[in-house]
Amino acid sequence: MTDFDVRPVAEDERRATFDLLGRSLHSDRISDESWARYGDSWPAAHKFGAFDGHTPIGIASAFDTEIAVPGGAVLPLGAVDGVGVRADRTRRGVLTAMMAAQLEDFAARGIPLAALHASEPTIYGRFGYGSAALGKTVWLPVPASRLHERVPVGGDVRMLTPEEAVKEIPALYRRIGLHRAGMIGRPAGWWPIAHDRIAGPHGSHVVVVHSGPDGDDGFVVYDTVDRRTLESPDEGAVLKVRELHAADPVARAALWRFLLSVDLVSGVRARYRPVDEPLALMLADHRHARTTDIEDDLWLRPVDVAAALGARTYRAADPVVLAVTDRMLPANTGHYEVSPGGARRTDAAADLALDVDTLGMLYLGQWSATELAQAGRVEVRDAAAAARADELFTTLAAPWCGTFF
Repeated sequence: MTDFDVRPVAEDERRATFDLLGRSLHSDRISDESWARYGDSWPAAHKFGAFDGHTPIGIASAFDTEIAVPGGAVLPLGAVDGVGVRADRTRRGVLTAMMAAQLEDFAARGIPLAALHASEPTIYGRFGYGSAALGKTVWLPVPASRLHERVPVGGDVRMLTPEEAVKEIPALYRRIGLHRAGMIGRPAGWWPIAHDRIAGPHGSHVVVVHSGPDGDDGFVVYDTVDRRTLESPDEGAVLKVRELHAADPVARAALWRFLLSVDLVSGVRARYRPVDEPLALMLADHRHARTTDIEDDLWLRPVDVAAALGARTYRAADPVVLAVTDRMLPANTGHYEVSPGGARRTDAAADLALDVDTLGMLYLGQWSATELAQAGRVEVRDAAAAARADELFTTLAAPWCGTFF
């Protein structure tokens, strides 16, 4: 018998569960002023709490949105945006019970995919999540870094006021669209806490927009870090890029050109950029673009394996039969034939066998079946099948999320 209950969070339990999440992540308790300003971004809907009586001891939060998958289809997504257990109640099954309730809710509501950003990568594999997209951190020294003369030039850039940043960027993000597999929609509740808080009147970030012939088509959000010290009083500041989105190469180049032109700056640092963004090739001297880190940018969990596999496209190769095992959602366990024409359940013998978390790693195209097999994550039953799966699942562009949640 457990000494806690897992159930949906009630309206009057929102702040208590938000404070619990903050404490579990070692953040300060939210002030009354901040809660009044941003509390509506923490609705009770789609949150499961673990309770000892009326006292919350755990929280698993999510919001409904959508995600782009290879081929351009956009699917419903359960975005898991906050998971925590009170420090004195960890390792007692609280997390497992909440994650199970959350997954069952996703499945009952017909949501085919779930995603999260993992605070600790060893936690979420056992719940069926796999590292599905990577992001790189790049460092560009200034003024040494400059774009070469053949990089596209066009349009104008303008700096927004905080009020304009709050008003204009949500529509611009929608206009740019989910053009890369792994990108997710940003519902209305996402913006106040994730964007307005840092870029609005009470924030410190700067927002710059690019406009082309058809209007606004790109933006960058960044903060400035002062590096001056008593020993180095003339050290330039660093621009920390939080996000940069553009509809085309011209807009992207213009935003990078702007960042590299800001005065009294010693460098630009951008985290979670697409791993295939050709930033080094855009420079006159490609050696100045230094990748300092590569991290997981998105973890993905197939909730309805048949629906998820059937929604994306595949390249030309002979079919492969996957044996998928899902211990938390047993209805997914079975064999699936994947071919250029799509995917379907089958009774045919499996060519490759894998757990559902590994399917999440394979799904967006970040990892190949051959890599996963060599790492012991895929059991190869037909020696030629991994190469066929590589061709079927590969994508021209690397997956990328580009949204914090």
